[in-house]
This record gives sequence, structure tokens and C-alpha cells, in this order.
Amino acid sequence: MAERLYLPLLSGLGVTLKHFLRNIFRRGKSYTIQYPEERRNYSHRFRGHHILTARPDGSLRCVACFLCATACPAECIKIEAGEHPDVNIEKYPVVYDIDMLRCVFCGYCVDACPEEAIIMSNNYDMAYFSRDQSIATKEELSKPYTYDASQLGYRPHYPEEDAQRAAIREGVVDLIAEARRWQDGTVEAKAS
Repeated sequence: MAERLYLPLLSGLGVTLKHFLRNIFRRGKSYTIQYPEERRNYSHRFRGHHILTARPDGSLRCVACFLCATACPAECIKIEAGEHPDVNIEKYPVVYDIDMLRCVFCGYCVDACPEEAIIMSNNYDMAYFSRDQSIATKEELSKPYTYDASQLGYRPHYPEEDAQRAAIREGVVDLIAEARRWQDGTVEAKAS
């Protein structure tokens, strides 16, 4: 009776031993990597750590419209808006915090942003020793993770659609050139 109970256990151990030996002697087909020295190449749509983008003058592109905070299903974005000294910019974020422990990395904040002020990187190195460290502040979010645009993660811009969008743009009338022609009267001359 006792031999019958151990028999399935031994066959399970045999399967485990078979896979163990196969992984040791067939190193080329290993599915594991030597992290952190070696990193996986994720898709350009990978949703990693958030980045707040900046204008050419270095100021944040965010206009504190609260669309990202409204779209966030985890309610992990906290924004406090302030009046911007430049009259062309209505508001700016005085406080912009993201609680990374609450974030579900859905990318809705990136999709909702009309200014492309928030994007997501390919950075997945997120380790914290306390809950306070998990709250990413405006200063931490505006630090560039990388200067290589190809290493940035999820944005509502899809490179595989660039050719299709360029073709669409070529088919659309150039509004500025068309307005100049109307102003010069060349279009009226053609019409009459």
C-alpha cells in the first residue's frame, strides 16, 4: 500500500529531474537572463515608469488640466495646479505625484493627455524600501530615464502607423498654401 502512494511522487520527481538536466546541458535555449547585466527587449508599447515631458525651454508641458487624474482608474495621480507667469500658459502643476504602488500601468493617463506631457518609459526597475519612496514626485518624473527616443515606452504615437499617417497627410490640402493662394487671388482666377 505504501509503495503505491510513493509511485506517482517518484514519477513527478523524474519529470522535474529531466527538465533540470535539460536546462543544464542545453544552455543555448535558456529562457532565463542574467538580470541586471542583461535586459530583455520589450515592445515599444511597454508601459513602464512615467515620464513628464518638457518644452524646449525646459518647463513642463503639463498644463494641469486634470485629464490624466480623471482618467486614472486607480486614482493614483495627485495634481495641484498653479497660475503660470506666462500668460500664454494658463496653469502648471505645482504638485504632480504618482503613487506607483497604486498605479496599474494601464496608460489611460497617457491616452488622455492632450499635450503629450506624460509618457511611459521602458524602465521597469522599480524597487522601494518604504511606501514614501513609491510616490514619484514631479521632479522624479521629469528626470529623463533615457535620451534615446527609441527606448521610450508607451505613447499614443505608434511608429508602425507613421507611414500610413504620412500618406494621409500627403493627401490633405496644405491649408496655409491654400490660404495664400486665396489671398493672392490665384484661386479666384482659376475658378472664373
